[in-house]
Amino acid sequence: MYDIITIERRYASGGNEIGKKLAEALGYTLYDRNILVEAAKNLNIPYYQIGSLEESSSGGLLMNLSKTALGGFSSNRELPLADKLFLEEKRIIEEAAEKGKCVIVGRASGYILREKPNSLRVFIYADREKRIQRAIEREGIQQAEAENALKRNDKRRSGFYNSVTNWEWGSPEYYELYLNAGKLGIDPCVRLLMEAAKG
Repeated sequence: MYDIITIERRYASGGNEIGKKLAEALGYTLYDRNILVEAAKNLNIPYYQIGSLEESSSGGLLMNLSKTALGGFSSNRELPLADKLFLEEKRIIEEAAEKGKCVIVGRASGYILREKPNSLRVFIYADREKRIQRAIEREGIQQAEAENALKRNDKRRSGFYNSVTNWEWGSPEYYELYLNAGKLGIDPCVRLLMEAAKG
């Protein structure tokens, strides 16, 4: 039985919705954007600032320090604010994993918890057309804006992920399950993950 499920996802692929439905179906705690909100609160970062800081860690220093909850430092006061935010998110993720029975979406959680034997790493994707359609429907934006959002968000996520890990974002070799939610559908993906969670 896997009691920790981490989900990385391409923008507008349905990963967030899958994570939410999966957590509800399994009776697990969902950690998604609430990780960011809690980390910002713990660091006394105003809410309006966290959007620009999220997934913008420099990562050069953190990549070598990712095995310890506090980055191997007794103090991280000299770090940039974005790096402090990431380290606090990392601490929250590790704490959640210790409690178990959780679904964690994003925040390089699969990499952070890579040595946990009871964790299942998942990557959710969909083809470009499905993602554009989903972005239009979910965000209420026009097609040109949706296309730009895909490029912008994928670039931001991959840049962040690659900077704080030594893995390539989205590379299948780092995940136990690699699901095309655009082709399979949201609910079938949830059902597959429920079965996989049983081990």
